[in-house]
Amino acid sequence: MNGFNSLATALILALVSAAAYAGAAVLQERVSAGGASAAKALLRGSWWLAVGLNLAGALLHVLALRYGPLTIVQPLGALTLVLALPLQAAVVHRRVSAVQWRGAALTMAGLAGIVLLTRPTGPDQVLSPTQTAITVTATAVALAALGLTALRTGSSTVRSLAYATASGVAFGIGSVLSQTVAVRPTLDTATVLTSIAVIALAPAGLMLAQAAYRGGLGAPLATSNLVNPAVAALVGLTLLGEQFSGGALGIVGALAAAAVAARGVFALTQPEPAVAPAPKPRWAVPPQRGTAAATEAYVLTP
Repeated sequence: MNGFNSLATALILALVSAAAYAGAAVLQERVSAGGASAAKALLRGSWWLAVGLNLAGALLHVLALRYGPLTIVQPLGALTLVLALPLQAAVVHRRVSAVQWRGAALTMAGLAGIVLLTRPTGPDQVLSPTQTAITVTATAVALAALGLTALRTGSSTVRSLAYATASGVAFGIGSVLSQTVAVRPTLDTATVLTSIAVIALAPAGLMLAQAAYRGGLGAPLATSNLVNPAVAALVGLTLLGEQFSGGALGIVGALAAAAVAARGVFALTQPEPAVAPAPKPRWAVPPQRGTAAATEAYVLTP
């Protein structure tokens, strides 16, 4: 398979993966909206359907990494939020607002800019055993710090975002390690240990996301989808030799595209403005039936 076909295959697989993740996110949010705890969620069929969709999304994502570089495949995961919006709207029987569609358009434009500015190095670039050990250790420290923050804070918003950030870190690093396992040609001790780390990070990210969705769908999903590609791209750019085309100008362009995508995601996280009900008229004098005062009593108070 030539380079163009490999990239096209990676893009298609990544898009279908994002759709699966979107369905899973909506199902998880609905479970949390029903007030189910993590233990009670295990008894619900909808939660297990979400698990199945997450597994399908993860498998498709790993296959995408087999054909495309991390810096292209990973940002497409942010489309999960764009796809989840109309899906959730359909589930709760409401329309997606113009502000939300505008946010979706900005997100997709920013992601397109990142993809166009990326110079692929090929999917064969993987972490060495030493780099893998450093990455796993740093990930464990970050997850512990975020978990501690979530447990100690008194703000439900901070707690939700801390769990969402931790979920994004778990999924992002899991993606990096998945690429290493998928591409590494030999089944040695390093590959087995890396596979164990991937297996541990997958359910960790899932349960952290479930905890985050107690704060709603938009903000936690947006946070996770920003952190996920950010940490994966950081590893790809610093350890795997991936880069952006155009040198310094390419980096500036990529940062601008990322800012556009972030602005779109921010718009998607904003709550819908509440529509105030029309005020009920107050009567100066209660109307009396069968009297002339009934007509005169219909005078609105200021």
